[in-house]
Amino acid sequence: MRTARFALDPAFTVGEVDPRLFGSFVEHLGRCVYTGVFEPGHPAADEAGLRTDVLDLVRELGVTAIRYPGGNFVSGYKWEDSVGPVDERPRRLDLAWRSTETNRFGLSEYVAFLKKVGPQAEPMVAVNLGTRGVAEALELQEYANHPSGTALSDLRAAHGDKDPFGIRLWCLGNEMDGPWQTGHKTAEEYGRLAAETARAMRQIDPSVELVACGSSGQSMSTFAEWEATVLAETYDLVDHISLHAYYEPLDGDVDSFLASAVDMESFIENVVATCDHVGAKLKSKKRINLSFDEWNVWYLSRHEESALADPLDWPEAPRLLEDNYSVLDAVVFGSLLIALLRHADRVTVACLAQLVNVIAPIMTEPGGASWRQTTFFPFAQAARYGRGQVLDVRVDSPRYETKKYGEADLLHATAVRADDGTVTVFAVNRSRTEPLPLEVALNGLELTSVVEHSVLTDTDPDARNTLDDQERVAPRTVSGTALQDGTLTAALAPLSWNVIRLA
Repeated sequence: MRTARFALDPAFTVGEVDPRLFGSFVEHLGRCVYTGVFEPGHPAADEAGLRTDVLDLVRELGVTAIRYPGGNFVSGYKWEDSVGPVDERPRRLDLAWRSTETNRFGLSEYVAFLKKVGPQAEPMVAVNLGTRGVAEALELQEYANHPSGTALSDLRAAHGDKDPFGIRLWCLGNEMDGPWQTGHKTAEEYGRLAAETARAMRQIDPSVELVACGSSGQSMSTFAEWEATVLAETYDLVDHISLHAYYEPLDGDVDSFLASAVDMESFIENVVATCDHVGAKLKSKKRINLSFDEWNVWYLSRHEESALADPLDWPEAPRLLEDNYSVLDAVVFGSLLIALLRHADRVTVACLAQLVNVIAPIMTEPGGASWRQTTFFPFAQAARYGRGQVLDVRVDSPRYETKKYGEADLLHATAVRADDGTVTVFAVNRSRTEPLPLEVALNGLELTSVVEHSVLTDTDPDARNTLDDQERVAPRTVSGTALQDGTLTAALAPLSWNVIRLA
């Protein structure tokens, strides 16, 4: 195969990586919370009912901002149900996921969970703008953040949380463009409500960071028009607009699935163009950034096929959306991470949906084991080594034909330069059959050695980690990658995720 090439130069950069690019998402959906992060009585549970084996894996994964409590769940959520004595909290029907919510895990437990994950775990809380509005958002903000001396801040203290939660990053609803959303609104309706909520929240605290709902996907019929309408109302009041995208191989079209990041990058660039167009019309010097706060590989069609339910059956924490990821899925997943890094100048928050059990990198069994899915590894490596300045990467690559996206590069790559001058190259070979020779010209970077070339691949693209075989797939170190006279040379295995660290 023809060699793929690109050059790296410290004079040509994309932007600094915001640590919140490596965020995740905990929603009251299926077993993400109950028997996921929270399982009183489990042999590994701590005094608060949090699974310490899961906490260890979450720390290893390296997640930062953790979005909560939804997702679709938030549009029917009454935050008051989730605070105070656990035995007094009401049970509610959750329309989003047709379940019974016990509220045994709520706002205080979420904040305690973040503290145990570590200081890098930042709260990111969504307010309900589906069935509720400005008043309830303000009450939640006062309960969570005001120090003391008011009814709601003193109520928090009475519930056992004397110190404020310090939530700075707030989502103004969730997927309000979607007809599936409880309280779905038109762009005009949502834009006005989001603006009024944002204005009021800033009256309590001008320093809050606010995320307006963008389109639930680039395929929505209202895409771009929705963003333009919402931002016309909220531009000077919010900091970010959200993007959501999920990918799966439809109708067996693996070649298009492997090029999913083509769509993700197009989505990002189109939203940036819309944001900047609105800013220009308003003659504003402000720049709206992007919060890609839901993204993943998700076999959504399987969920839709099994969505019909007994109208009287509202189970607690059912097994929902528990996709078991393959090597193929992990390579596509890694390519999506590369897409986010390649746009780090504008994507300043991103949340992998979700963290545990539900389309997640971490799986658990009730009362039993926890383990890493194949997608765990690209995320953990990107979160660890993808900190610093993203270098501008323009590939010259062999191409292949896809049904959905036309011609796509076989090589998808980016590179990040850390503060100490080390550089990490992240690269995916989309070819299912052929190794891809790679040559990288290193200009002005003072790099002299290859620290490690790690690859995630397998002769069986359907290989996956399961309860019975938890370590079937893991990255391994490969030899033969060399750096000589300012040029890096490597061979990327077929269908592979690669991390090449240079010092």
